[in-house]
Amino acid sequence: MMLLSNYNSLLISMPGGTEWILIILAVLILFGGRKIPEFMRGLGRGIREFNDAKSNVQKEIEDGMKEKDNTPKKQEA
Repeated sequence: MMLLSNYNSLLISMPGGTEWILIILAVLILFGGRKIPEFMRGLGRGIREFNDAKSNVQKEIEDGMKEKDNTPKKQEA
């Protein structure tokens, strides 16, 4: 029982409104106003490339499954 109560006290919740403001200010101070749009563009490109790769892998898997279904079965002699 003691272990469970210690586990619950270690949980961290999501930041609230004031914490988000502090995080945004820290990011602005560290990176500056000019670097943030470049960073976001790079992040967007990365997400787009990831989604493209994911859809390509999914398409290859589906095509492989269709090929397997369309191959004629060998008849045993």
